[in-house]
Amino acid sequence: MTRRELDAAEVWDPLLRRSYQRCRQLHARHGRTYFLATRLLTVDRRPAVHALYGFARWVDDIVDTAPGVPDPATAAARAARLDQIGDELRRGLAEGRSAHPLFAAVVHTARRYRIDPGHFTDFLTAMRMDLTVTDYPTRAALNTYIRGSAEVIGLQVLPVLGTVTSQREAAPHAAALGNAFQLTNFIRDIAEDLDLGRIYLPADELAAFGVDRDRLLWCRRTRRVDQPVRRALADQVARARALYRFAEPGIAMLDPVARPCVATAFTLYGEILDHITRAGYNVFASRAAVPATRRLAVATPALVSTLAARSTARLSAGGKKPWRALPPGC
Repeated sequence: MTRRELDAAEVWDPLLRRSYQRCRQLHARHGRTYFLATRLLTVDRRPAVHALYGFARWVDDIVDTAPGVPDPATAAARAARLDQIGDELRRGLAEGRSAHPLFAAVVHTARRYRIDPGHFTDFLTAMRMDLTVTDYPTRAALNTYIRGSAEVIGLQVLPVLGTVTSQREAAPHAAALGNAFQLTNFIRDIAEDLDLGRIYLPADELAAFGVDRDRLLWCRRTRRVDQPVRRALADQVARARALYRFAEPGIAMLDPVARPCVATAFTLYGEILDHITRAGYNVFASRAAVPATRRLAVATPALVSTLAARSTARLSAGGKKPWRALPPGC
């Protein structure tokens, strides 16, 4: 299937093909819901999404390789590595090509779809924050991190998906969906993040319910959730749902052939919150996940919608291939 995707995207250079394949492997390994949703895109658009998500996961792994409170020496070494990554990626984006085994696909995607290079800068800035920041005092402080770690991913993917409105109109909804996905992750993964020495929920909002780091650590040790933590997490779930509601109108702004992909991710990620709620907000006993059978049940009708949209698009285009930002041979 990788070969079919790359052929459809008209990626012929052997180095580029290997780079896209590596990104696809990273995407498949780390993002079950995202990867499944990507399968609903037309084959020619999938490599670009694999490149963007694969790169993000690769960098995230560099930051998160060791548990516990960040060690200054280790953090400095990783910061230097991120600086090196940023320098090499910026050169590639400026020149329009890269020989790096991973960046080659990222640069190619960014050039083909005219993705703002600033989105990559914002992402790497957020990753640097993970090296030293362990708590966020307010929502505003957390949103500074989320801007780079999640919202810009939605903005990067937006040109790949295509829109029926201006991208400027769709962008706030794409960013909000990235924020909603990230906040869902933060709620679900509190226990794992505590093991890394981090809390990705605003301290002042937790404190309003009598919750602090010590209380969360008690929950982690005992695999139980008490009433203050339950109420605090219910508040965070409500905030995440508000983000989903704001993001939802953006789906209709996408190219029809891309809508089922995003709608599937929207539904499945939102259902993680349903699982958390049904478990009484005890995210410490087990990791909330949507069962494979449910993922398939959501993806199957989405696939039908996708095929219908593709057929309509082919008829409208008179059999021609969809518009590309740059010639395939770039």
